[in-house]
Amino acid sequence: MLTIFAVSDSIGETAEQVAIAAASQFKEDVEVKRVPYVKTLEDVEELIKEVQECKDKMVVSTIITVNIREYLTQKGLENNITVVNVLGPIINVASTIINKYPDYNPGAMWKTDEVYFKRIEAMEFAMQYDDSKDYRGLKNADVILVGLSRTSKTPLCMYLANKGIKAINIPLVPEVGLPDELFEIDRKKIFGLIINPLQLIEIRKRRLDKFHRIPSDIDYASDSRILDEFDFADKILRRLGCKTIDVTQRAIEDTALIIIKALGHN
Repeated sequence: MLTIFAVSDSIGETAEQVAIAAASQFKEDVEVKRVPYVKTLEDVEELIKEVQECKDKMVVSTIITVNIREYLTQKGLENNITVVNVLGPIINVASTIINKYPDYNPGAMWKTDEVYFKRIEAMEFAMQYDDSKDYRGLKNADVILVGLSRTSKTPLCMYLANKGIKAINIPLVPEVGLPDELFEIDRKKIFGLIINPLQLIEIRKRRLDKFHRIPSDIDYASDSRILDEFDFADKILRRLGCKTIDVTQRAIEDTALIIIKALGHN
């Protein structure tokens, strides 16, 4: 078994992707291990010790910092470890062609700054608390979306998450109670999603057809059921006193823009 160590002075995603692409040509005979943030000579020493523990091994590096990159190459030669630097030759050739000295900025490709991590955190938040899986996220949410089934709550949460906004969605179902915390939260953070009943019936019927649901599920898209749900939703939204947004024939992006503006985000 060959072990490819994907090494970087940043998060290591580029090195790992290159290593995985190579490993995929050999089925299960090659494994890839990512080693991020190799930024000092001491980090290189520790890496070499770890690599030496494997019988068949090689290093794929995207280290940008010149002295660290050269030291890794040197230590590889001393210890009979093959080190392939992916970015070094490309950067050198590009530098020669455009006659410009490179910045040698680790992680420049991925921009792992505060905005990046905020977006990732928001996406993880949206997935964790999707469709009332857990109400504990209410107090930490930037936005709470409330609405009937098939009013685009989940895709809207994911779109907002991509903007770094932590959103949680709560479906309105007559048979399911709502958490008391919902009525204690700042109303400015809550948005009720409403829709034309006829469009909702059509959307639900298409969903039933798509998944070949059994006859007992037909009530999900029946006129009487949806009207009952509308009455229930109307009572809840009035009680909440929150801003409502009509999503009938409205794109996700447009709904998100209304919310973002209401929150005062750029």
